[in-house]
Amino acid sequence: MRRVVAGAVLLVAAGVTLAQAQDYPTKVVRVIVPTTAGGVGDVLARVIGQSLSRDWGQSIIVENRPGADEMIGTAAVAKAPADGYTLLVTGSSPIIAAPHLHAVMQYDPQKDLTPILILGQITPVMNVPASLPVKNVQEYIALARSKPGELNYGSFGNGTYVHLAMEDFKQRTGTQIQHVPYRGSTPGVTALLQGEISALIVNFGNVAEHAKAGTVRIIAAAGAKRATMLPDLPTVAESGVQGFATGSWWGMFGPANLPKPIVDKIRADVSRALAAPEARKVFETNTLESVEKTPAEFEQFIRENADLWGRQIRAAGIKLE
Repeated sequence: MRRVVAGAVLLVAAGVTLAQAQDYPTKVVRVIVPTTAGGVGDVLARVIGQSLSRDWGQSIIVENRPGADEMIGTAAVAKAPADGYTLLVTGSSPIIAAPHLHAVMQYDPQKDLTPILILGQITPVMNVPASLPVKNVQEYIALARSKPGELNYGSFGNGTYVHLAMEDFKQRTGTQIQHVPYRGSTPGVTALLQGEISALIVNFGNVAEHAKAGTVRIIAAAGAKRATMLPDLPTVAESGVQGFATGSWWGMFGPANLPKPIVDKIRADVSRALAAPEARKVFETNTLESVEKTPAEFEQFIRENADLWGRQIRAAGIKLE
């Protein structure tokens, strides 16, 4: 008798969840972006929000909540009700790097969030100022070894993927290159143009015009594979730094235990939004690439990336307070 009652309860619960998904959304949906306005994640969230608002007939409010290395906004979603009315659009750092960098966390990214889908990824490139007398990765390594501690590299801040990637580069090449953190990609590129730094790993879209003008020299693709837009450009690994690869992606998440029917609806509707002309223009402008992964594959992808970044962070001895 108890089994019959328990089964009936489960069926009723499943029916309620399915009904909720069919009606969803019935009110305003908040999409939290844990960075300031204007970045790739923010632009993606707003383009997706406009499309979803038309499709759903509901207001989609994009809310920027930066701070604490993107952890404030991420924590807000992790603590929200699992009903689909609070979503997160974020880059990889607060998901896979933060737990290895900070002793105190307000959330566990692998337990307190539901991965929905990857919105896009970039294959960054390694750049040097045109004034630097190097044309490829091996020449840059040779220069760095001839001037230990004299060259520097830029990043978008402590703990960002660029910081971790260059520390990994130093470990693999036995070079001593000083780290100079900047507050975002724009000041980093400006520093590169002015010759304040000797190297910067950044999205191709940030330096394409400068490379065309001859003020920046792109010496390698920094991802695991060659950049789609620069198929003849070798990767850092192909240039002799075996095992080196980095990159960045943006994804959409909900709080933990978000019902599967709601996850499936959001995923399908966001995927359709990403195929619209407005979104494709954002992809082209920012040299983003699409990534097709199911929620389960996305979850596994996060685990693998977290393990890799954890090893890199420990090897470099990076710890943020």
